[in-house]
Amino acid sequence: MYVGRIVAVGRTCSGRGAGLYRVSSRSFPNREAKNLERAIAIVPKPGFENDIQKNPYIAYHCLRLARGFAIVSNGSHTDPIAEKIDAGLPPRDALAGVMLAMDYEHDSLDTPRIAGIVTPDGAAGWLAIVRKDALLVREFALRPGQAFYVCTYERNEPSLAQEDSSFDVASAADACDYILGRGVFADFEKPVSAACAVADKEGVFQTAIA
Repeated sequence: MYVGRIVAVGRTCSGRGAGLYRVSSRSFPNREAKNLERAIAIVPKPGFENDIQKNPYIAYHCLRLARGFAIVSNGSHTDPIAEKIDAGLPPRDALAGVMLAMDYEHDSLDTPRIAGIVTPDGAAGWLAIVRKDALLVREFALRPGQAFYVCTYERNEPSLAQEDSSFDVASAADACDYILGRGVFADFEKPVSAACAVADKEGVFQTAIA
């Protein structure tokens, strides 16, 4: 099944928060995750920089840390969500306000914007999507070994049905490997790259790319 981009929030079996992002793409597969000073970005691979001229939505910050939370998303809304969190807004309000203001991507597919926020202890996570026909934000109480996800296509509603009940990763790098092809994500086609954050034993998020 092709579901496009994927955002997930989870709690490891040892009780650590995890925020996961995956690019799956049919139209622009020549992209990679890149570590920047304050964010992780999705950018075209060398030699494919001109792809941005074809679609300006394909390059963006996909992961930020703010006020102890990890924030993952599929577009330019990552930064304003992080700024709202830093300003003291609750995750639900930050997601709802930014998603409403920025709306879905006005490309040829009306691509939805998706985003997720998770606490360091993984006790709570939030998923959001703004589609052409809806704006949905949902909070999830997370148990150890549990993750929830939302995708741009097909599985495009934050729902209890979109669960991985056997979720567990040892690190952010392991989380990247997980969302690219393990658990429930193994059934989703055309993985390209990933960026993830997993809290360490001190409750500080560590990040990785793949």
